[in-house]
Amino acid sequence: MDGFERRLLDQCGLDVPWELVEAFSRTPRWMPEDVNRGGAMIADRLRALGIPVTVHMPEIYLAVPLSASVEAGGVVHRAKPPTSSLPVPEGRTAPLVHLPANPQALRSYSRDIGELFGGAVRDEAEARAKVAGKILLTEGFGNPAIASLVEEWGGVGVIAANPGVDVHWGTCTTIWGTPDLDDLPRKPKIPMATVNRASGEALRRVAEAGGSATMRSELLEGLFPQAVPVVDIPGTDGTGDFVLLHGHYDSWDVGVGDNATGNAALLEIARVLWANRTALRRGVRICWWPGHSTGRYAGSTWYADAFAIELDEHCVAQVNCDSPGCRWASSFHDTTTMSETRALVEAAIGAVAPGAPFATKRPKQAGDYSFSNIGITGFYMLSSTMPKALLAEKGYYEVSGCGGNIAWHTENDTIEIADRDNLLRDIRIYLLSVLRVTQPERLPYDFAATAEEFLATVERYASAAGAHADLTPALEATRALRDALPKLAAAPAPRANAAMKRLARILVPVNFTTGPRFTHDPAYTAPPLPCLAVATDLRRHSGQMLGFAKTQMMRGRNRYVAALREARRVVDAAAV
Repeated sequence: MDGFERRLLDQCGLDVPWELVEAFSRTPRWMPEDVNRGGAMIADRLRALGIPVTVHMPEIYLAVPLSASVEAGGVVHRAKPPTSSLPVPEGRTAPLVHLPANPQALRSYSRDIGELFGGAVRDEAEARAKVAGKILLTEGFGNPAIASLVEEWGGVGVIAANPGVDVHWGTCTTIWGTPDLDDLPRKPKIPMATVNRASGEALRRVAEAGGSATMRSELLEGLFPQAVPVVDIPGTDGTGDFVLLHGHYDSWDVGVGDNATGNAALLEIARVLWANRTALRRGVRICWWPGHSTGRYAGSTWYADAFAIELDEHCVAQVNCDSPGCRWASSFHDTTTMSETRALVEAAIGAVAPGAPFATKRPKQAGDYSFSNIGITGFYMLSSTMPKALLAEKGYYEVSGCGGNIAWHTENDTIEIADRDNLLRDIRIYLLSVLRVTQPERLPYDFAATAEEFLATVERYASAAGAHADLTPALEATRALRDALPKLAAAPAPRANAAMKRLARILVPVNFTTGPRFTHDPAYTAPPLPCLAVATDLRRHSGQMLGFAKTQMMRGRNRYVAALREARRVVDAAAV
């Protein structure tokens, strides 16, 4: 850690951020008017610190859960409707069928039947036969992948039994952000509800006895003006390039661990960076999003749409801040990063939290990663979390925030979930990570690591495809890019930086998206290099279906090879 970094990290404190944590712990932020109140609270504090803030007021689509219940066997069970599920205030009654979920995939947004349900169903035909015309009961959380599959199978509703005594809020739409006309057909057409474990067990007995269930739910849906506070701290290098640091400020109820602590971290980082703005090489843009919880990332999606061209031309990284500073969160074994920033992330965490457990994972299609279709390198999503051993000791199940505390997405996410020392540590990690993008003359990205990731993925797909597909051109294009990348080290910094921005615009979409640039993929997790992923299915197809799958394989290979060859030309041109 150099002297400049140390000086700025030493300027971080808790007076400003902790006051916001405490204020938000008394402020619900899920109804549209309450969310705007929270946005105003952030803007007021920025202005009081002398930091200029712009507050945009876009209209974004929200589907806010109001109430739900499940009635079966003469008992009415408490429930919550995930956002965007079909409202059925009049009730929907149907036979109940139970398909046990794979206990290792309760948080998975994959649409792979085997991953989601283990051996409960062999294939789609069996799933349709079991679920059509019925309400599916399974274990897990609000889940867009399961909801969309059940709808396709002809099911008329979904009940997800949460693993504990609490009922968790969630979502079930695959639409990312405010829908456009092409998205609308994917708006859920069936109701979904979540119940707790005890209710799930009671409902399973009803299903085993051949009984029925009645689902009721109410939601508030529509376009609502929502505040998007933005702080723009310009750099001094004259390029206009910037790091986008962001997190959501809407929540479930008062949402302290998810995400009042993140909002407070952004506020403190804004304070420190604004005070040192004349020393920043590249700029930093800090955004607080509404519409994360009830709009499926509608706030960040609006920003990605409204500022798409500026982001395309000038954003060098997007850094997501969600659930830092929670109690008992001393491990970094679940850190999200793309391959090109893994070394940066590991070094930053190691500098602030030496000796803490550390491991990384590939970004999921979640958490305000609304910028992958544009092609922006990204790192972080959730922050520190509880060590696995402590999770097991407490008997907790895995959740997707709050530092592993099972208060996540419940009314229990209150002030005791936050931890002052952990918050200060995580603020410093985020600040140091951002500085290590803004300050170097050359962008600190290791695209050789990305190329190695691609090569391993293509080799795995080639092995899975066997004689059904020839991925030799994809392997050759990947090796050619990998072998060319060292030439960037000799390129002048301005050319190397322009090349790395362009590489991200090419490689991020091909690794994480299926749709065109400047659109938004569905909200379920795609496999690595999704245009080639059909390779893993070729062996299970035969006859006409095999021909269709081979056609998809060929088209995906063409997309991939063209992208990798373009990436190599970018490297070659920069090195001239």
